Amino acid sequence: MAAAAAGAVVGRLVARTRAVAVSGPSMVPTLRDGDALLAYPVGRVRPGDVVIARFTARPDLLVVKRAVRPYGGGWWVEGDNPFVSDDSRTYGEAAVLARVIVRYWRADA
Repeated sequence: MAAAAAGAVVGRLVARTRAVAVSGPSMVPTLRDGDALLAYPVGRVRPGDVVIARFTARPDLLVVKRAVRPYGGGWWVEGDNPFVSDDSRTYGEAAVLARVIVRYWRADA
């Protein structure tokens, strides 16, 4: 019985997980252009999590960034590479859509 329940939970997790490709150098050295990620729709976000987000000021822009802190009604997010990152320092508050749970392919591997 417990195994069936656990299987159902894992099945729902996998069904809601989405693949995302990294584009650009804003998360170097953590992530690189071409890396492939699995992300799970937001439930709980903690500072330090790598997330998929949209800026309130740029809803057309989907980004992979690090959640820094709650900010306004959303999150303050920043790239790990401050020299080439358009993030909350430029666009302000972001709505976090998903939390990255794993990188499953490394572009430079």
